[in-house]
Amino acid sequence: MSTLLIYGATGYTGRMAASRAKALGLNFEIAGRNHSGLATLAAHLDVPFRVFDTAADAQGSLSGISVLLNVAGPFAHTAEALMRACIKAGVDYLDITAEINVYRLAERLGADAAVHRVMLLPGVGWDVVPTDSLAVHVAKRVEKPRALSIALQVPGSMSRGSAMSVSEIIGAGVLARVDGELVATPDATPRQFDFGEGPVLCAPLSFGDLVTGWHSTGIPNIAMFVHIAGDAFPGGDLSQLPDGPTPEERDAHRARAVVEVTGADGAIARSMIETVNGYSYTPLAAVEAARRVLTGERQPGFATPSRVFGGGFAESIAGTEITDF
Repeated sequence: MSTLLIYGATGYTGRMAASRAKALGLNFEIAGRNHSGLATLAAHLDVPFRVFDTAADAQGSLSGISVLLNVAGPFAHTAEALMRACIKAGVDYLDITAEINVYRLAERLGADAAVHRVMLLPGVGWDVVPTDSLAVHVAKRVEKPRALSIALQVPGSMSRGSAMSVSEIIGAGVLARVDGELVATPDATPRQFDFGEGPVLCAPLSFGDLVTGWHSTGIPNIAMFVHIAGDAFPGGDLSQLPDGPTPEERDAHRARAVVEVTGADGAIARSMIETVNGYSYTPLAAVEAARRVLTGERQPGFATPSRVFGGGFAESIAGTEITDF
């Protein structure tokens, strides 16, 4: 029987993902570096666990595993070792990162992964599943799409892991895709987008969609923006932040993204996707993606959610709606 391994299962999102996998009756194990935390969670879920550090013999720790779901961020610290281990071990790799450099890494490793019949599928969480599906949807609404703009709305408070990952994203600099190539755009200016309550200013920022949007739609010019509301982006010592929003806080803030596509004739189409809170959406989408891969929905090499599961994948998660403008 095919087996899923959730790496980073004792973290904020990891615990939700493991609980979801248990609720779906998947054949899975949990893993990470924290022996005591893993032992406690494994006993609660009645599943096996493995303890290993990605810097050690990760390949040797993947015996008997078919699919790895990496939820241990910042992914700049875990993704490369796990991707390379998965390629050598013949294990499909999934993660939930938004860090653009992880997508660029997966893209570079894609040819080697394809040779080994292994899939590298980063971004099976809130970013990039909803935006990837939405980009495919909106691209169909214009003739010969040439430019794609994606804007994310980040409501409520961030988890400690997300704040650390955003630090990695900011460190990558502001990038855009221009005529098919990723280029630095340090002079990029903010833009206004309407998430349903009037236009708000969104700052340019480099998320993984700059890679996935290109592969999923073929649109050669892509820019990304984010609107951070209230106290969503914390400062100070990020390690002192709480694990993440409480269930009540998550329920109070739904997540939204807007995609705008411009055709060769200048025609513009816009749509918005709205989901449950991103922290609630991510474990649902990630475990559903893993379940589908376990059943054979896969594409060796570097892959995107919409190319593997179809453009409607985001809407398969309950509470997701697309509105066309």
